[in-house]
Amino acid sequence: MHRLPTMLRGAALRQLQVRTYAKDVRFGADVRALMLQGVDILADAVAVTMGPKGRNVILEQSWGSPKITKDGVTVAKGIELKDKFQNIGARLVQDVANNTNEEAGDGTTTATILARAIAKEGFEKISKGANPIEIRRGVMLAVDKVKDELKTLSKPVTTPEEIAQVATISANGDKAVGNLISDAMKKVGKEGVITVKDGKTLTDELEVIEGLKFDRGYISPYFINSSKGAKVEFQDALLLFSEKKISSVQSIIPALELANSQRKPLVIIAEDVDGEALSTLVVNRLKIGLQVAAVKAPGFGDNRKATLQDMAISTGGIVFGDDANLIKLEDVQASDLGQVGEVIITKDDTLILKGKGKKADIDRRADQIRDQIENTTSDYEKEKLQERLARLASGVAVLRVGGSSEVEVNEKKDRVHDALNATRAAVEEGIVPGGGTALLRCIPVLRQLKAVNSDQETGIKIVANALRMPCLQIAQNAGVDASVVVAKVSEGKLGYDALKDEYVDMIETGIIDPTKVVRTALTDAAGVASLLTTAEAVITELPKEEPPMPMGGMGGMGGMGGMGGMGGMGM
Repeated sequence: MHRLPTMLRGAALRQLQVRTYAKDVRFGADVRALMLQGVDILADAVAVTMGPKGRNVILEQSWGSPKITKDGVTVAKGIELKDKFQNIGARLVQDVANNTNEEAGDGTTTATILARAIAKEGFEKISKGANPIEIRRGVMLAVDKVKDELKTLSKPVTTPEEIAQVATISANGDKAVGNLISDAMKKVGKEGVITVKDGKTLTDELEVIEGLKFDRGYISPYFINSSKGAKVEFQDALLLFSEKKISSVQSIIPALELANSQRKPLVIIAEDVDGEALSTLVVNRLKIGLQVAAVKAPGFGDNRKATLQDMAISTGGIVFGDDANLIKLEDVQASDLGQVGEVIITKDDTLILKGKGKKADIDRRADQIRDQIENTTSDYEKEKLQERLARLASGVAVLRVGGSSEVEVNEKKDRVHDALNATRAAVEEGIVPGGGTALLRCIPVLRQLKAVNSDQETGIKIVANALRMPCLQIAQNAGVDASVVVAKVSEGKLGYDALKDEYVDMIETGIIDPTKVVRTALTDAAGVASLLTTAEAVITELPKEEPPMPMGGMGGMGGMGGMGGMGGMGM
């Protein structure tokens, strides 16, 4: 039998070992302890932001100034740990915060605190021999019961004052932001789009755009007809929509004749207007004062097609060049043109007001867009569809956030976004007492819950204990004896106002949480945390070992001895 030389055998064995341990696999209590450390680090950083007396967190950024924030999800996203097993625990709780933020738009700090509490006690019970699968069943059983109780406690939000209260709480007690959001909702309705942008002044401002506004201005400045600023203004105008580029003058003459016979201005909105068609429009505008203007259609591809259709429906016209419409521009009839009460066109954008489309057609179109919003999975697509729906339904409100520096504006924008999301959630599902009070009120119903076995009973108790944590954390951040606060709130009918350090009727005082936010925070936290407790093994990538840098190449510098010849350079 042939034997390999010792050196070759050693090399082969080393290669085999590298292959065997390409991943780091850990089991049982040891790895659970590491994951829990990661959960704790993330939860501690997020928890300090909770409540009216919560602190800010400063995040280093790879570019620009450090970010100062009190937004739970922003803090959670900013955490990455060096130890891979700790990082897995932290990442799972990050997912809880992200899911809550995506579904409810707020409540990420509550979700993180609940997730930590459920995971921590779950791990503890499992290490003492409890069955993790049965514990998870008990946890989910308790969560379903709490969600039912939250529905019972919930009351609808109807008045602008209640909307302002919800927004104020989420904006960390900033009444100005609360009132601004309440005004915006009053003006554009529940379905209206409210966008948040950087302001150009020190104060916050609200701009409401009613009608159809899009970011395309006039094609040529020669269309300007207003002495007040460089803009085109028409009253009672006709609109011609085309999906294709218009270059031939013959194709637009029939529409111009129709507008002229009705003595109304004509606005052409097309993919582009150029060549002979554009020069004819400009010459007639300058020579005989023809009331006409041309604008490029907004967007690209399918989005442009859809936006043109929205405009046509809201003004009672049709889109020429559309696949479903075989009518040529040359055969245009009066009924094919859209009609509006007013059009304002500037260098950068166009505003169409008082469209004269049929209400039934507009409602049908709005329903189609709502269906698309429900079915889409893309956030970008959803945002664009919501903007289109708002243009059709009720207009767009723009909140311009002011401040003296970029850092201040960014911090405020985080709070405004939270407040806006919380307000939408409150309008959708109602409100419950805030400050962690609603979750404390749900604990008694869990005592009536019957479990199938002792491990499920343990799962129910884990949730009951976790429900105390949000109120406990708010009190801790306020610097008072947290266990005393939780005991008092649990016994009585009042909640704890951490800002004023007193016990009050939470709903009357306006310290409220949207039901959807509390429900989502608990559901997401319990789902991920109880699943985390069922893990028995964790697999991570091993760090790649970099080969040492070769040092032998430096020996070549010995040749520099020849520099002795420089002695001949004597001055």
